[in-house]
Amino acid sequence: MKSNANQAAWVWTVCGVLLLASALNYMDRQTLSNLSPRIIEAFGINKAEYGLLEVVFGLAFAAGSIAFGMLADRVNIRWLYPAVLVAWSVVGFATGLVRGYGELLACRLLLGFFEAGHWPCALKTTQRLVPADRRTLGNSVLQSGTAIGAILTPLIIKLMLTDDKESWRTSFLWIGGIGIGWVGIWFALIRGDELAPVKDSHDDGPQVSFLAMLRSRGFVTVAIMGLAITIAWQLFRAWLPLFLKEGRGYSESDMLDFNFAYHIATDAGCLTAGFATAYLFRIGYSATMARKLTTAACAALAGIAILIPWIPSGPALFAAMLLVGAGLLGIHPCFYAFSQELSARHQGKVTGIMNLMIWVISSPFHYLFGAFIDRTKNYDLAFALAATLPIIGALVICALWPRESTRAQN
Repeated sequence: MKSNANQAAWVWTVCGVLLLASALNYMDRQTLSNLSPRIIEAFGINKAEYGLLEVVFGLAFAAGSIAFGMLADRVNIRWLYPAVLVAWSVVGFATGLVRGYGELLACRLLLGFFEAGHWPCALKTTQRLVPADRRTLGNSVLQSGTAIGAILTPLIIKLMLTDDKESWRTSFLWIGGIGIGWVGIWFALIRGDELAPVKDSHDDGPQVSFLAMLRSRGFVTVAIMGLAITIAWQLFRAWLPLFLKEGRGYSESDMLDFNFAYHIATDAGCLTAGFATAYLFRIGYSATMARKLTTAACAALAGIAILIPWIPSGPALFAAMLLVGAGLLGIHPCFYAFSQELSARHQGKVTGIMNLMIWVISSPFHYLFGAFIDRTKNYDLAFALAATLPIIGALVICALWPRESTRAQN
């Protein structure tokens, strides 16, 4: 039996391992967007066709979300989690070997399917292991790994790119290959049945059926919030390099350098959101109000991008985009905490169905975004429109999420 201090240390170490998994997840995902100018040139595709790569990824992510979400409620996470991580790492590696656009589409499809398994497994882990009053902060640590992965990716790519037009392949090979080491760390930490399926829910509130939960105002509200923030985050994630290079005329080197700084800002925003929510809770705000206030602040930062058409290139643009990035990722831990209140017993299915809905609806926006840019050549307006979505998501959750809350729900 672990002492309280040892138990706390172990839990936060597990959160650190989840952070690493999130980083690996995003490194494999972000490699494509960081290399998008070279890949577009290598395969002779237009922006709409590049957008289709993101559509395929997103639809496969949706399918994987429901598949792995259902498995996460039935299978021991100790075994399921490393299985999906190894699978997406192998696909990431294989992307460096493709010889045509069709093969690239296939790899992107498989990557999206297997990467989807990360979130049901990770959120099931934080829900089961992290004390309720620290769960939002635990989600921040988990989510911050996505920013760390996005920070590391352009650095690795910059080291590996040469004048050779085929040098982009090396980045996929290296980034895809480094995920295997995570498995050993995971098995060293997670033993026994800590993450085995449970028959009984640990929800604090009254039990409701899964179908009743899906029809509840809480589920619908969180789903709308998730859709709004996911569309915005994914559009900025996938199209920022092209916005900087083609939309604003920065060099490839400057683009990669700013992408590095942008994702440092997203990481800072994510962790700050977690600590801010915990602080507001500690000084007397209810858990719900603490999350709502943090959500509103993050949405306001993301909304700065509405002004992009009027912000000139240079320090002002960089400062604005750093704040936007902080807000876009900072809002996510609050979203996860809201979703974790819906059901502990069905958390895997909740995450899977939520992601299925979100990604099926949001994925086509990449194609539309690319087609809009092909037609107008205007990245500024496209990003400004995308920046309205987090504000909509924040308004919905603040207005419609039930007021009832207790400290234990944070």
